[in-house]
Amino acid sequence: MTPDKHIEVRDLRLAFGTKEVIHGVTFDIHRNEIFGVIGPAQSAKTSLLRCLNRTIEQSTDATVSGTIKVDGQDVRKVKDLYNLRRKIGMVAPLPVGLPISIYNNVAFAPRCAGMTKKSELDPIVEQCLRQSALWDEVKDRLDSLGTKLSGGQQQRLTIARALSHQPEVLCLDEFSIAIDPVTTMRIEEVLKELRKEMTIILVTNLTQQARRLADRTMFLWNGEIIELADNDVIFGDQPKDQRTRDYVLGIFG
Repeated sequence: MTPDKHIEVRDLRLAFGTKEVIHGVTFDIHRNEIFGVIGPAQSAKTSLLRCLNRTIEQSTDATVSGTIKVDGQDVRKVKDLYNLRRKIGMVAPLPVGLPISIYNNVAFAPRCAGMTKKSELDPIVEQCLRQSALWDEVKDRLDSLGTKLSGGQQQRLTIARALSHQPEVLCLDEFSIAIDPVTTMRIEEVLKELRKEMTIILVTNLTQQARRLADRTMFLWNGEIIELADNDVIFGDQPKDQRTRDYVLGIFG
């Protein structure tokens, strides 16, 4: 059975000023898969994510060419950026809690979408906090400031806030860089469940994390795709490119 293509990227190029940092990459992401992206620092992994939801346009010297389609729609032709960024959620490396209550952190996006009744917001807030494995820890203090939570809790709150947009695609950029291993494993279990409802793109410098979570992994190096394959190829004994094997084994990177 042919996998359902959720995201199609064709000849994507990105330059900052005169320096090109993504060099004509082409790949597909399947619906409801966890798609890993690994590679050394400065390989344009984060920039790639920012191209998907067009936050790259906040960089005034950025120039993008090529095609990115989500569900067959070219995102570069989308007029309503707010709805695009609701569709393609993003979680940054460091937790960024809004200086408002835990409840209002999660309710913020639904309110922006026009929901005002508490009876509508309550189940959304609870569902998103449950999905991010945070509900049991905060259900009795939803009025507390989100910024007062621990680092790991704030990262899970950030995920809950991203989920409140009801995204079709969830982009995770080094989500575990600032949290402890126990919390990281809890979030990884959450992601395995979330893949039933959405497509997940996981950018990580931790090759073992990609190995644990992803269905397929892409090795990006200096803005070029070195290899993209099922995990049993990338992390097995037979990657096609020696650079892939060396990176996965920690010989460089």
